[in-house]
Amino acid sequence: MGSSIGLSASQSRIFYCSSPPLSPPTAFISSSAYLLKKLAPGRRLLVVPLKCSSSGPSQGSESEAETASSSSLASSNSTYNWSAGLGAIGLVETAYLTYLKLSDSDVFCLLGGGGSCGDVLNSDYAVIFGVPLPLVGLVAYGIVTILSLQLSSKSLPLGISEMYGRLLLLGTTTSMAAASAYFLYILSTELAGTSCPYCLMSALLSFSLFFISIKDFGFQEIQKLMGLQICIAGLVFASISASYSSSFSVPSSLAMVDCPYVATEITTKSSPFALSLARHLHSIGAKMYGAFW
Repeated sequence: MGSSIGLSASQSRIFYCSSPPLSPPTAFISSSAYLLKKLAPGRRLLVVPLKCSSSGPSQGSESEAETASSSSLASSNSTYNWSAGLGAIGLVETAYLTYLKLSDSDVFCLLGGGGSCGDVLNSDYAVIFGVPLPLVGLVAYGIVTILSLQLSSKSLPLGISEMYGRLLLLGTTTSMAAASAYFLYILSTELAGTSCPYCLMSALLSFSLFFISIKDFGFQEIQKLMGLQICIAGLVFASISASYSSSFSVPSSLAMVDCPYVATEITTKSSPFALSLARHLHSIGAKMYGAFW
């Protein structure tokens, strides 16, 4: 309850308030009227009731803070739910491709026929350090899915704090986006002319997860982590390049092998049909290529 006293030229007013509004407090008004008569005799007295709110400024600010906190929590949960959903889609895709790679089965491809998808899956670029690339993607999508679900439920294992969990999620999605960018470059250069919808889908999922993780941190925080992200991307590029360099390099023992030319010796007489065929092939410029190992 608060009160104040004011004087005017012709009358005196007593302001009082209560919440909820009650009858004027007799003791307060009597003492105030007595004081006014002493200070300004002969003036009229007017009692003005005011309705006061029970909540002060501090209560309003606390309510706003609680609203902002609940809104931020809901936004974070939505972000983690999106990450978990996209990670689950990538998990299913890479599990299917891993099964095909390990079982040496034909891949089902909607665009470009099974040959294009199968050529990419069975190429030397589909293996990193002897590990099938779909299996690496399976592990990465599994980490993203599990981390997102645990961050959404605030139940991280091994006593990991939420901040470290978010950093781990950001590092994983950064490495996935960097690897996808590298593989898209390989697909457009070394495997030009082949179509691989699974590769494009995986790249889209990786980039989406990366941008969702950035949105979770915000622009101010992500600027401080830019150096860490660049280091992770550089490490991914270097690792993949080293894997491909070691896979495609010719061993020195084979490079030094000297294969002398040996002329073919004819020991039997050719038949008229063989001679006719030979003259025909020579006339059309046919060439023979052979290989040995």
